Amino acid sequence: MSRILSAVAWPYANGPRHIGHVAGFGVPSDVFSRYMRMAGHDVLMVSGTDEHGTPILVEAEKHGTTPQALADRYNRVIAEDLTALGLTYDLFTRTTTRNHYAVVQEMFRTVHANGYMIEKTTMGAISPSTGRTLPDRYIEGTCPICGYDGARGDQCDNCGNQLDPVDLVNPRSRINGEKPKFVESTHFFLDLPAFANALDAWLRTRSDWRPNVLNFSLNLVDDMRPRAMTRDIDWGIPVPLAGWEDNPNKRLYVWFDAVIGYLSASIEWARRSGDPDAWRQWWNDPDARSYYFMGKDNITFHSQIWPAELLGYDGKGAKGGAPGAYGELQLPTEVVSSEFLTMEGRKFASSRGIVIYVRDMLARYQPDALRYFIAVAGPENQDSDFTWSDFLRRTNDELVAGWGNLVNRTASMIHKNFGEIPAAGDLLDVDRAILDQSRAAFGTVGDLIGTHRHKAAIAEAMRVVQEANRYVSETEPWKLKGDRERLGTVLNTAAQVVADANTLLAPFLPHSAQKVHETLGGTGVLAPQPRLDEVTDLDDESRHYPVITGDYSDVPAWVSPTLTPGAPVPAPTPVFTKLDDSIVEEELARYQNR
Repeated sequence: MSRILSAVAWPYANGPRHIGHVAGFGVPSDVFSRYMRMAGHDVLMVSGTDEHGTPILVEAEKHGTTPQALADRYNRVIAEDLTALGLTYDLFTRTTTRNHYAVVQEMFRTVHANGYMIEKTTMGAISPSTGRTLPDRYIEGTCPICGYDGARGDQCDNCGNQLDPVDLVNPRSRINGEKPKFVESTHFFLDLPAFANALDAWLRTRSDWRPNVLNFSLNLVDDMRPRAMTRDIDWGIPVPLAGWEDNPNKRLYVWFDAVIGYLSASIEWARRSGDPDAWRQWWNDPDARSYYFMGKDNITFHSQIWPAELLGYDGKGAKGGAPGAYGELQLPTEVVSSEFLTMEGRKFASSRGIVIYVRDMLARYQPDALRYFIAVAGPENQDSDFTWSDFLRRTNDELVAGWGNLVNRTASMIHKNFGEIPAAGDLLDVDRAILDQSRAAFGTVGDLIGTHRHKAAIAEAMRVVQEANRYVSETEPWKLKGDRERLGTVLNTAAQVVADANTLLAPFLPHSAQKVHETLGGTGVLAPQPRLDEVTDLDDESRHYPVITGDYSDVPAWVSPTLTPGAPVPAPTPVFTKLDDSIVEEELARYQNR
């Protein structure tokens, strides 16, 4: 058994999340975590809402409210949506907790004490119309290196080079299109060049990463420059140093504090569990493994900035140093980055109505229909496109007519002929062949999920479904009513393969997996679901917020389950809802009319 940290990207709390977000960080991390628990590992899955930075201020001003009130509103919306989707967080929290503030400030103080925070004066971007600081990512222009028009103030996604806003040709604000004004300001910079050798050596041991992630990350090492870790802003975590902490207009950079959320959420989870040091088993133990899930636009922060912060805290950069109170913190085992999901050939853009919010999707369709689409057609290793016609086809042809039909007709025949799981008699070669196939799939599907090849994994699981449907068609149990022993053997075999396939699909389709389990007379929980709890801030009794958590300890093993002859099998009801062809035009009209 290994300890597995599933560190899931923190959705930004300036609005509800769309299906492109959960395709990148949500469903892949949950499939992996569910499988790892079933495989016997001790999993800690953490995340929360990211609530600081200029975008929150901009959105709050637009709504005539405070940044904290806006963050409170969308923290709840996002937590409710991710719970409904079935994401099994051990703790989904937020970055405005006092616990998170304390952890971030401890990290900053230690990295600073070890010599890796450089104080320097630089040119900062200001909005001429509001006087507000513009963060790097809210400035766009032409890349001075490759000429790409659309480079951001922190990096160019076309050539991958790190940039400063002042470097951009024809810079403009993404908020209102105006040209920024650049003024002098003093800030702390993370001394990334001091980690270049350590980061390069670490990355070159990461041979099993997705090639695009590893190559992008290695290219970053070639252009390591100090990166600003403070901002001229009044919404964020105070800089915990004398002469800075009382300055109302200086705060830690939101990306410095957000990535530390993986650690602070683990510490909050441990504190709430009754064992405040439990988090150390995932963070201090070099044998523990950690996997970070996100979209490709966040690779920089997880394969460069966050590892550099950890190295700085551990005192393992070129300047040496010593770990702080948290001890030596381990670097990521893997950065699991997905590509982008588009919608009907267009990039998601909430402001232009090109969006499908998770909440709207789950209000009209089954959560497992969305999870299935993401698993089989999502942006695992290349950009992919969500279309309503493809969603309709996959739901009706694959889930309803393929998997759902197998479950329904198997359970129906058992119910009508026996009312319970029948005992098996002597097996024929055809019976043994299908059982061998379904049992062999556990090793194949498990290895694929464990190495983040979910498309191939669910394809293997669905191949078992196809073979099971073929088995039922070939053995023709409806013609065996005169040979009750053989009928019982065929239906027992079919039920066993359905149970196998259901276990294989459980990480992908947890809502329907539970229903299929009960359809075949199963008791207990096959696929645990998260719950939303209302909690009080551990360090401020005046603050309350929702968290996603759950008890996932009692999960079935990743093996072929043992059916119990005699277990009652009720008359089944459809597992999946067939969609009408009209939904395509209805949905396209809904989003075109926004």
